[in-house]
Formats: sequence, structure tokens, C-alpha cells
Amino acid sequence: MNQPQVVSLWRYPVKSMMGEELNATDVTEKGIVGDRKYALIDTSTGKLANAKNPQKWPNMFDYRAAYVEPPQDPMELPAVRITFPDGSWGLTTDGDINQRLTDKLNRPVEIAKTSSKTVDVQFEGYIPDIEGLDNKKTVFTRSSPEGTFFDIDIVHLLTTASINKMRELIPESRIEVRRFRTNIVIDVPNEEGFVENSWIGKTVRLGKEVVLEITQPCIRCIMTTLAQGDLPNDPSILRAAVKHNNGAFGVYAKVIQTGRVHRGDQIVID
Repeated sequence: MNQPQVVSLWRYPVKSMMGEELNATDVTEKGIVGDRKYALIDTSTGKLANAKNPQKWPNMFDYRAAYVEPPQDPMELPAVRITFPDGSWGLTTDGDINQRLTDKLNRPVEIAKTSSKTVDVQFEGYIPDIEGLDNKKTVFTRSSPEGTFFDIDIVHLLTTASINKMRELIPESRIEVRRFRTNIVIDVPNEEGFVENSWIGKTVRLGKEVVLEITQPCIRCIMTTLAQGDLPNDPSILRAAVKHNNGAFGVYAKVIQTGRVHRGDQIVID
């Protein structure tokens, strides 16, 4: 039987903006180097600008973020180039970048970077009107894990089996990895269905160095339904996750052993 392997690696330099695909990356105790290390803070509320609340932040996915050079030291990150919807761009180090983003987003924002002092950073999310969800048409507020701009845990994994299952359930929809903002996509030959559900509580070794512990399912939100690039708005994606997999699609993990991971690395599940 073919061995499961890493087929795709992603990081998102600025929370809720489009990210970048990688061939290889270092993984630290805080996740993939450079992942969601920057965010926009709404200075009127102190909360994160977040596509989870598209009523307030409807255009976050129209912005793209990429490091100007590959990050090496997680403590000394290079600048990020932010590309605006009109094709113009600016760097996180530019003196006018906060004002430019404020003008475009129509809310007062400033760029922040995570540090050991990043505590009690909150974000909002809107719960859409989809059958099976509680508290529909309401906005919730949660805190990111201490020292991060993440939503719940450090690394997000998704399998090709889950992607194929979703394509089978809703063949009229375009099910592509970029909709789900995952960090690591794993090909699982000869497996079917939402196989990573069975990994919770287990460890996953990626290549020769990195070891992750799968902590919980990734319960999906409105972000999976939003238009991005040429992908249309599609509520059926979240509706299918709720109906067929208790709202989950993929899993979260914490880092047990740091190291470097490459596209093509084989994985072992214990």
C-alpha cells in the first residue's frame, strides 16, 4: 500500500488574508514559521480584523500576503508584502500602510505582530443561517490562544480523502484546498471519507523530524463559504460539513517535536 505523504504546505502571513504555498518549511512550537504572525487590529474595538465576520470585514480575502523573503528566524521575521484588490501593494514596514489599509477597509486598523506578550487577543465570528447550527444570525467573540493570532490550535491538517468525500457529497461545488486555509494537506491513498477524524489523540510524524499530536476536529465556519479569487460564495460547503460530519473538516494539532517538513515527506500515524 502506498504510504501517506505531504502533498501541500501553506502559510498565511497575515490573518484572514490570502497566503502562500510552500515546498518546505520549518515547524516550531508555535507552528509553521511565519504563519499568521501578523494581523490587522481594529483600533476602535481592539479586536482582530477577521473574515469570520464578513458583515464587518467583507473583503479580507481580496488581499494577499507574502513574505518578501523566506522567514528563517521566527523571532526576526522579514517584512510582508500586502497586495491590495486593485493590484497595488505595500510592505508591513511602510509608514503609511496602516492608513492605506484603513482607507480601503473603511475601518481604523493597524498591523500588529505576535510576541510573547500577545495575550487576550479577541476575534469575532458570524454564525450564518444554516440548518444544524446553533445561535444562527448572531456574532460570537472568542480569544486566540496566548501568544498567537490563531483561532484554536497551532497547526491545521486536512486529507485528500476528506476533500474527495466533500466533492462526492456536493459535486456541484468547487472543493479546493484554498477554501479551507489549511497548513498541511496529506494524501492518504486507498482511504475514503473523513479519515482524520480517527487521528484525534494520535501522533503524526512528518518526514524525519516533525511530530504533531492531533488534538481536535476543525469545526468549520462561514469562511469556507466565502468567495475568494475565482471561487464563488457557496453556503452548501458549510451545510454539507454540518450535515455529514458534525461541522468538521480537517483536524487541529499541536507540535510535539519541531523540525523541517517538505512536500513529499512520508507520514506515520501512531
